Amino acid sequence: MVRRIWLIFAQATTLALAALFVVLTFKPHWVANLGSGSEPPGSGELGLREGGAPIAAHGYREAAARAMPAVVYIYTTQKVSVPNHPLLNDPTFRKFFRDQPEREPTAGLGSGVIVSDKGYVLTNHHVVSGAEQIEVGLADGRRAGAALVGTDPDTDLAVLKISLGRLPVIAFGRPTEARVGDTVLAIGNPFGVGQTVTQGIISAMGRSRLGINTYENFIQTDAAINPGNSGGALIDTQGQLLGINTAIYTRSGGNQGIGFAIPADTARLVMEALVTKGRVSRGYIGVEPRDAAEGEGSLIAGVLRSGPADEAGIRPGDVVVAVNDRPIRNMTELMAMVAAISPGSKAKFKFRRQDQVLEATVSIAERPAVAAKR
Repeated sequence: MVRRIWLIFAQATTLALAALFVVLTFKPHWVANLGSGSEPPGSGELGLREGGAPIAAHGYREAAARAMPAVVYIYTTQKVSVPNHPLLNDPTFRKFFRDQPEREPTAGLGSGVIVSDKGYVLTNHHVVSGAEQIEVGLADGRRAGAALVGTDPDTDLAVLKISLGRLPVIAFGRPTEARVGDTVLAIGNPFGVGQTVTQGIISAMGRSRLGINTYENFIQTDAAINPGNSGGALIDTQGQLLGINTAIYTRSGGNQGIGFAIPADTARLVMEALVTKGRVSRGYIGVEPRDAAEGEGSLIAGVLRSGPADEAGIRPGDVVVAVNDRPIRNMTELMAMVAAISPGSKAKFKFRRQDQVLEATVSIAERPAVAAKR
């Protein structure tokens, strides 16, 4: 009797293992769905891998659904001067022109991201630069006039404020944890066609020296970004904000797979400064930096007379190699490091002058306001 029971058990076990082998070979996702407690195949639900990343077969609809309501359209109106007709200066003909408008409006379009339930919206400086009227359109169809809280041309960021209830708010992600190859989505309003989501990957981190902004630390992506996407959101697969889309590299005017976004942590710091102080305060030493031709460091090509660096004894031709004992590899690092030092404080600069390595203590001033590049 025992022998018979053992034979039945052995046969049943063999059949079960054979069935499991077939399932694992041809339908492995069935086992994954059962293990996660989700519905069986065909249910249409979005499965999650370990860590919460969406299963590629189901796309990224949940991430898009979380972020899209917080991405807005920005409409701007700007008035431009109409050149005077020469006959307006003749009293005989002036009466025929009295009904002509002196100025006519032009319209612009961009994107923005609601980042606070108090109504704060992040966008690009160049989207709202020169605008006399700004209006924000939400994905749910509501529209509202927007007040300009402040702009920062050095990073091409601006903050708007709208007064509406029940605002959708995007969650900030962690750009410092993002890596090349991570999947990202770009959300915006390209060419004014309406809200659009495109998918790609992070192509590079920390892109700089592109000549786009004064301070650059871009996330590069191949997710399609086109005119009208400026100020929109670059999100991760959880629907969290990784960056503010700001520029593309293009020869045709359209997307060519090279887009740039300002990291969300940078955007958050700029926003907090604009909201609390109305401006962004950065350190300044009054030099014109360049990349060093040989070796690491930043060449000082020019020094402002009576500026902080001049008074500390730094001269054109010096190569700054460290600030407060932190190595400097290029001009971008020098600019970023100086900008991060609080005005009014002192900093130790180490630099090369011909065959000597010298040190100087520089009293950091506040960077003057600069005109926008675009």
